[in-house]
Amino acid sequence: MKIFACSDLHRDVAVTRQLLSAGASADVIVVAGDFATRGIGAEDTLEVLAESAVPVIVVHGNHDVPSEIESLCARSEALHYLHGTKLVIGGETFFGLGGEIPSRNSFDWNASETEEHAGELLRACPVNALVVTHTPPFGIADLQKNGAHEGSTAILDMFRVKAPKLVLCGHIHHAWGMSGHQGATHVHNLGPTENWFEV
Repeated sequence: MKIFACSDLHRDVAVTRQLLSAGASADVIVVAGDFATRGIGAEDTLEVLAESAVPVIVVHGNHDVPSEIESLCARSEALHYLHGTKLVIGGETFFGLGGEIPSRNSFDWNASETEEHAGELLRACPVNALVVTHTPPFGIADLQKNGAHEGSTAILDMFRVKAPKLVLCGHIHHAWGMSGHQGATHVHNLGPTENWFEV
Protein backbone atom coordinates (compact mmCIF):
# COMPACT_ATOMS: atom_id res chain seq x y z
CA MET A 1 0.00 0.00 0.00
CA LYS A 2 1.26 3.45 -0.95
CA ILE A 3 0.40 6.21 1.53
CA PHE A 4 0.71 9.92 0.79
CA ALA A 5 0.64 12.06 3.92
CA CYS A 6 0.74 15.68 5.06
CA SER A 7 -0.48 17.88 7.90
CA ASP A 8 -1.13 21.47 8.97
CA LEU A 9 -2.66 22.86 5.79
CA HIS A 10 -4.05 25.87 7.70
CA ARG A 11 -6.48 27.10 5.01
CA ASP A 12 -3.85 27.12 2.24
CA VAL A 13 -5.93 26.12 -0.78
CA ALA A 14 -3.08 26.41 -3.28
CA VAL A 15 -0.83 24.06 -1.30
CA THR A 16 -3.71 21.67 -0.73
CA ARG A 17 -4.42 21.46 -4.46
CA GLN A 18 -0.73 20.90 -5.17
CA LEU A 19 -0.51 18.13 -2.57
CA LEU A 20 -3.71 16.44 -3.74
CA SER A 21 -2.31 16.35 -7.27
CA ALA A 22 1.04 15.00 -6.03
CA GLY A 23 -0.69 12.22 -4.11
CA ALA A 24 -3.01 11.14 -6.92
CA SER A 25 -1.25 7.80 -7.37
CA ALA A 26 -1.48 6.85 -3.69
CA ASP A 27 -3.75 4.13 -2.35
CA VAL A 28 -4.57 6.29 0.67
CA ILE A 29 -4.01 9.94 1.55
CA VAL A 30 -3.54 10.91 5.21
CA VAL A 31 -3.90 14.44 6.57
CA ALA A 32 -2.94 14.77 10.24
CA GLY A 33 -5.02 17.78 11.25
CA ASP A 34 -5.11 21.59 11.30
CA PHE A 35 -7.25 22.35 8.29
CA ALA A 36 -8.47 25.58 9.90
CA THR A 37 -6.61 28.44 11.57
CA ARG A 38 -7.78 29.38 15.06
CA GLY A 39 -11.04 27.53 14.53
CA ILE A 40 -11.92 29.24 11.24
CA GLY A 41 -11.98 28.05 7.63
CA ALA A 42 -11.59 24.26 7.75
CA GLU A 43 -13.87 23.95 4.72
CA ASP A 44 -11.31 25.83 2.58
CA THR A 45 -8.99 22.84 2.43
CA LEU A 46 -11.42 20.00 3.17
CA GLU A 47 -13.55 20.90 0.15
CA VAL A 48 -10.45 20.48 -2.03
CA LEU A 49 -9.56 17.15 -0.41
CA ALA A 50 -13.14 15.97 -0.92
CA GLU A 51 -12.38 15.91 -4.66
CA SER A 52 -9.88 13.08 -4.14
CA ALA A 53 -10.36 9.90 -6.16
CA VAL A 54 -8.73 7.87 -3.37
CA PRO A 55 -9.70 7.62 0.33
CA VAL A 56 -8.50 10.50 2.53
CA ILE A 57 -8.07 9.78 6.24
CA VAL A 58 -8.17 12.84 8.49
CA VAL A 59 -7.93 13.70 12.18
CA HIS A 60 -8.69 17.10 13.62
CA GLY A 61 -5.92 19.40 14.76
CA ASN A 62 -5.93 21.80 17.67
CA HIS A 63 -6.93 24.66 15.32
CA ASP A 64 -9.99 22.69 14.14
CA VAL A 65 -13.49 22.35 15.57
CA PRO A 66 -13.92 18.55 15.85
CA SER A 67 -17.68 18.54 15.23
CA GLU A 68 -17.16 20.67 12.12
CA ILE A 69 -14.48 18.34 10.75
CA GLU A 70 -16.76 15.36 11.38
CA SER A 71 -19.67 17.09 9.64
CA LEU A 72 -17.63 18.20 6.63
CA CYS A 73 -16.20 14.70 6.20
CA ALA A 74 -19.65 13.10 6.45
CA ARG A 75 -20.70 14.98 3.30
CA SER A 76 -17.96 13.36 1.17
CA GLU A 77 -17.40 9.76 0.15
CA ALA A 78 -13.66 10.43 -0.06
CA LEU A 79 -13.12 11.83 3.46
CA HIS A 80 -12.88 9.58 6.53
CA TYR A 81 -12.67 11.27 9.95
CA LEU A 82 -11.08 9.26 12.75
CA HIS A 83 -10.94 10.16 16.44
CA GLY A 84 -10.60 7.23 18.79
CA THR A 85 -11.84 5.10 15.91
CA LYS A 86 -10.45 2.82 13.21
CA LEU A 87 -10.95 2.15 9.53
CA VAL A 88 -9.74 -0.78 7.40
CA ILE A 89 -8.64 0.03 3.86
CA GLY A 90 -6.94 -2.47 1.58
CA GLY A 91 -6.39 -4.87 4.46
CA GLU A 92 -4.56 -2.27 6.58
CA THR A 93 -6.08 -0.87 9.78
CA PHE A 94 -5.85 2.87 10.38
CA PHE A 95 -6.54 4.44 13.79
CA GLY A 96 -6.83 8.17 14.42
CA LEU A 97 -6.61 10.56 17.36
CA GLY A 98 -6.94 14.31 16.94
CA GLY A 99 -6.25 17.48 18.89
CA GLU A 100 -3.44 18.80 21.05
CA ILE A 101 -2.39 16.38 23.80
CA PRO A 102 -2.17 17.76 26.45
CA SER A 103 -3.47 21.32 26.09
CA ARG A 104 -0.64 23.83 26.27
CA ASN A 105 -2.68 26.99 25.75
CA SER A 106 -6.02 28.38 26.87
CA PHE A 107 -7.36 29.85 23.64
CA ASP A 108 -11.08 29.23 23.16
CA TRP A 109 -10.45 27.70 19.74
CA ASN A 110 -7.85 25.18 20.92
CA ALA A 111 -9.09 21.59 20.52
CA SER A 112 -7.32 19.33 23.00
CA GLU A 113 -7.46 16.17 25.09
CA THR A 114 -5.95 15.44 28.48
CA GLU A 115 -3.32 12.73 28.60
CA GLU A 116 -5.74 10.64 30.65
CA HIS A 117 -8.59 10.86 28.14
CA ALA A 118 -6.21 10.32 25.22
CA GLY A 119 -5.03 7.15 26.96
CA GLU A 120 -8.61 5.95 27.25
CA LEU A 121 -9.26 6.61 23.56
CA LEU A 122 -6.04 4.87 22.57
CA ARG A 123 -7.17 1.64 24.23
CA ALA A 124 -9.37 1.11 21.17
CA CYS A 125 -6.33 1.16 18.87
CA PRO A 126 -5.72 -2.28 17.34
CA VAL A 127 -2.31 -3.89 17.62
CA ASN A 128 0.06 -3.20 14.71
CA ALA A 129 -2.15 -0.48 13.19
CA LEU A 130 -1.20 2.55 11.12
CA VAL A 131 -1.80 5.42 13.54
CA VAL A 132 -2.60 9.02 12.61
CA THR A 133 -2.38 11.62 15.38
CA HIS A 134 -2.17 15.38 15.34
CA THR A 135 0.24 15.51 18.29
CA PRO A 136 3.54 13.59 18.13
CA PRO A 137 4.52 11.11 20.84
CA PHE A 138 6.60 12.63 23.61
CA GLY A 139 10.31 12.71 22.77
CA ILE A 140 10.00 11.78 19.09
CA ALA A 141 9.62 14.38 16.31
CA ASP A 142 8.15 16.81 18.88
CA LEU A 143 10.95 19.34 19.35
CA GLN A 144 10.08 23.03 19.75
CA LYS A 145 12.42 25.90 18.83
CA ASN A 146 13.40 26.30 22.48
CA GLY A 147 14.50 22.66 22.70
CA ALA A 148 11.46 21.52 24.68
CA HIS A 149 9.69 18.28 23.85
CA GLU A 150 5.95 18.89 23.55
CA GLY A 151 4.55 15.56 22.47
CA SER A 152 2.09 13.29 24.24
CA THR A 153 3.08 10.72 26.85
CA ALA A 154 -0.21 8.85 26.26
CA ILE A 155 0.70 8.31 22.61
CA LEU A 156 4.22 7.20 23.54
CA ASP A 157 2.90 4.81 26.23
CA MET A 158 0.57 3.24 23.65
CA PHE A 159 3.59 1.98 21.70
CA ARG A 160 4.45 -0.60 24.37
CA VAL A 161 1.02 -2.22 24.23
CA LYS A 162 -0.14 -1.67 20.65
CA ALA A 163 3.16 -1.66 18.70
CA PRO A 164 1.87 0.43 15.76
CA LYS A 165 3.64 -0.05 12.44
CA LEU A 166 3.72 3.66 11.71
CA VAL A 167 2.70 6.90 13.42
CA LEU A 168 2.00 9.93 11.22
CA CYS A 169 1.59 13.28 12.99
CA GLY A 170 2.06 17.04 12.69
CA HIS A 171 1.21 19.94 15.03
CA ILE A 172 4.67 21.17 16.05
CA HIS A 173 5.79 23.29 13.12
CA HIS A 174 9.45 23.37 14.16
CA ALA A 175 9.47 19.56 14.00
CA TRP A 176 8.06 19.25 10.46
CA GLY A 177 10.21 16.75 8.58
CA MET A 178 11.57 15.17 11.75
CA SER A 179 11.27 11.44 12.30
CA GLY A 180 12.35 8.81 14.77
CA HIS A 181 11.39 5.45 16.18
CA GLN A 182 10.87 3.46 19.31
CA GLY A 183 11.38 -0.22 18.77
CA ALA A 184 9.81 -1.15 15.45
CA THR A 185 7.44 1.85 15.46
CA HIS A 186 8.44 4.65 13.09
CA VAL A 187 7.19 8.20 13.68
CA HIS A 188 7.07 11.01 11.12
CA ASN A 189 6.09 14.65 11.69
CA LEU A 190 4.68 15.57 8.30
CA GLY A 191 3.97 19.25 7.72
CA PRO A 192 2.38 20.65 4.54
CA THR A 193 4.78 18.82 2.22
CA GLU A 194 4.91 15.62 0.17
CA ASN A 195 5.53 12.50 2.31
CA TRP A 196 5.37 8.97 0.90
CA PHE A 197 5.25 5.68 2.82
CA GLU A 198 4.85 2.10 1.71
CA VAL A 199 3.50 -0.65 3.95
